Amino acid sequence: MSGLIYLDHAATTACDPKVVQAMLPWFSEAYGNPSTMYSIGAAAAKAVRHAREQIAQTLGACPEEIFFTSGGTESDNWALKGIAQSLAAKGHHLITTKIEHPAVLESCAFLEKNGYEITYLDVDSRGQISLSQLEEAIRPDTILISVMYANNEIGTVEPVRQIAETAHRHGVLFHTDAVQAYGQIPISAAEDGIDLLSASGHKFYGPKGIGFLYIRKGIAMERFMHGGSQERGRRAGTENVPGIVGIGMAAELAGASLEIRMQKERKLQKYLAENIMREIADVTVNGPEPGSGERLPGNLNLCFAGVRAETAMIMLDMQGVCASAGSACTSGSLTPSHVLTAIGCSAEDAQCSLRFSIGQENTQQEMDRVVQVIGNAAEKIRNR
Repeated sequence: MSGLIYLDHAATTACDPKVVQAMLPWFSEAYGNPSTMYSIGAAAAKAVRHAREQIAQTLGACPEEIFFTSGGTESDNWALKGIAQSLAAKGHHLITTKIEHPAVLESCAFLEKNGYEITYLDVDSRGQISLSQLEEAIRPDTILISVMYANNEIGTVEPVRQIAETAHRHGVLFHTDAVQAYGQIPISAAEDGIDLLSASGHKFYGPKGIGFLYIRKGIAMERFMHGGSQERGRRAGTENVPGIVGIGMAAELAGASLEIRMQKERKLQKYLAENIMREIADVTVNGPEPGSGERLPGNLNLCFAGVRAETAMIMLDMQGVCASAGSACTSGSLTPSHVLTAIGCSAEDAQCSLRFSIGQENTQQEMDRVVQVIGNAAEKIRNR
């Protein structure tokens, strides 16, 4: 859209043109089912294998450890429910945090209704968990720790490697929801000690409706989808070949451009924060310091005192600026963000907070325009 300044990349991203080009033939030309034995089916199966290899390379993993899903929500559900079922004989206790994505929190709520116990860890004002509290929460019947790699609202990057070390010291598996982090910051499944990892294609310039779950080799998992023998018998259903090709290409492109994008987005993140806080009164940062390694490079969450986020978003949209009031999955909710209240924000401040998530196409000139637009909107709202 001409003139649009899109600052909601945490909600979704546009498909990279190279991703679209890679996908197109698999819709109408090479449309074979990968489970068939004739040539167009074999070609599709080869394309699926290649995409698995592309993703595995970005994680330092084996292709056999990558399982395709419909997205991050399915991956999170499968990880938590699959491990809970597989290790039910060992225990019924899981540990997570109060700032997880609803895909994890609702899966935990489901498990609680079915006899499992969940410990929800507190976070500090930056959104980080306490490793000592994690250690104290682990019990003999703990079977899984699930902590997101980076938060979708405030961009906090958790100490994943130390969390994994703590989990493994007690013989507990570790899952991380990396939907916001994968393709945005470096991740190594082996070096980080990750047992299970969730990701979604549309967060890193791939298509919607496709994601993956990394499952470390040797982990027994209950299948989430029952039916055929696809995904080596772990996830039934005819493979979404165009989507799989797309997410493979998006992963390869994200890996190749990672360092350059991180530098650019971190610079713009800091520039936008500094200019907003210089030009507009009564603005505070939610989460870690902009520009720091504790925060995702493209994420900026700010509280504008006395400026309701919903009203501000409408006014920004009228000026061609797309931002959000938090997670796209809780949009329309009248309750304050569970993430912002968990880090100590009042209900009022939580409802006066906006998230700007920067992407690879954004420019410094756009940031200047955003400062002007949000400044005008804040002044009008406060003067009503």
